[in-house]
Amino acid sequence: MLGGVTDRGTDGPGVVPRGPLDLSLLRTFLAVHRTGSFTAAARLLNLSQPTVTTQIRSLERRLDRELFERLPRGVAPTPYADDLAAQVAAPLDALAAVTDRGPGTASAAQPVHLAGPAEFLCVSALPALAPLVEEGVRLQVRPGLTDELLDGLRAGHHDLVISTVRPRGRTLTAVPLTDEEFVLVASPEWARRIDPRNVAEDGPAALRGVPMVMYAEDLPIARRYWRHVFGRRLTGEAAVTVPDLRGVVATVVAGAGFSVLPHYLCRAELDAGRLVPLLEPDDPPINTSYLAQRPGTPENPHVGLVRDRLLAAARLW
Repeated sequence: MLGGVTDRGTDGPGVVPRGPLDLSLLRTFLAVHRTGSFTAAARLLNLSQPTVTTQIRSLERRLDRELFERLPRGVAPTPYADDLAAQVAAPLDALAAVTDRGPGTASAAQPVHLAGPAEFLCVSALPALAPLVEEGVRLQVRPGLTDELLDGLRAGHHDLVISTVRPRGRTLTAVPLTDEEFVLVASPEWARRIDPRNVAEDGPAALRGVPMVMYAEDLPIARRYWRHVFGRRLTGEAAVTVPDLRGVVATVVAGAGFSVLPHYLCRAELDAGRLVPLLEPDDPPINTSYLAQRPGTPENPHVGLVRDRLLAAARLW
């Protein structure tokens, strides 16, 4: 119980008296811990930033502990703050769910807020979750970049996030969901001109002069492929950049050049011959995706249904 959260010191000068902690201070503390910023926590709580600062200082005095290290941008929790957050997060979330719903309100199923990369959501996750809709599960889906989605998860905006990296710290829990393998591909026309045998023998030299179609200007996926497979740095600029991998697939199928893509996203095109692998290395680059959520049992039972369905479906991906 929250009333049982006490300091862990021993009796002596300057020790904080034992006893219950103010719930409003704990709510503010948890918001700062999840967002990593006094300003962001203030927006989340509809408070002023000075009020948040005052409440955190009050809680630090009450506990006789420093909770956050002030950084040039935002704050970083101390180990003690991580322990405290792990202790109070689930009860505070449960209490917030009750107070938001109000007394006497029927506990109708709330939507499950799921977030992740747009391509993975559309191609893999949502088709797997479709049968749950008939069972009464409601979904609110948010695509986005991993870092901002994990920040939103910490702040309580999402229930589950499909993350392209393992979240750090103890404010979130994560389990491996699936491994995605990256493939070097081109249209059949370009594959004939390049000849995959030349790529196997000469490496990147066989691709000199072939336009690149990539997800972003800094070529993150291709650069990783080059380091892992060819053992060298990728140079050059993309002829086409599309910030949606489905657009990259369509552009390469149409004959614009070559790209490096997750296998799950272009499996149908490879099977149909609309794309051709230019190289099939023994050890292709692989990236693990994780299913992340906040610790504790969610108040909405449908969160567990969505989580279990995604983990079960991932065995076949």
